[in-house]
Amino acid sequence: MLLTFLIFVTMVYLYAKAVHIIFVICWMSGLFYMPRLFIYHTEAKDKSQEAFDVLHKEFSKMEKLLWWVITTPAMYITVFSALVMLCYSPGLLSMGWMHVKLTFVLGMIIYHFTCQKIMFKLSRQESKLTSTNLRLFNEVATVLLFAIVFTVVLKSALNWIFGVLGLLILSIALMMAVKLYRKYRNKKA
Repeated sequence: MLLTFLIFVTMVYLYAKAVHIIFVICWMSGLFYMPRLFIYHTEAKDKSQEAFDVLHKEFSKMEKLLWWVITTPAMYITVFSALVMLCYSPGLLSMGWMHVKLTFVLGMIIYHFTCQKIMFKLSRQESKLTSTNLRLFNEVATVLLFAIVFTVVLKSALNWIFGVLGLLILSIALMMAVKLYRKYRNKKA
């Protein structure tokens, strides 16, 4: 009886972990693609009014479908499956690296709802963000993902500091790449 219960608990945990990994991938796919749509949507303002009207309608539709059909449900399933894992293995909450990971996950959730706010503003044509601002914003999800993965893999509350330093260097490199790309695009125009 005890062995059956332990097998059941282990299987629930493993299924929750598999679901968690799958839906993290889905969530991150949405968070990576959504700001790209924002960039294209914002750059559509440079077109003629007729072209913008068509593109605005199409980008708004694409953003809403991506957001409400893939990205947001994936976020909720990711969080739910994480809670299931924590219920079946509450000892994880006593580990320093888990606190660090959950802090980065909170950052990802804030990023998620910031994307939602941008989507609503673009839909109402109230966004003041430039495509360059959005290109930089697009890198936030990458930095957070790196931080989460390195924290989970290293499982160290101390080693994450080195990871964050690496992330800062990565962030600076990404910002420089975005600026160089903007200069390149402006030269071609």
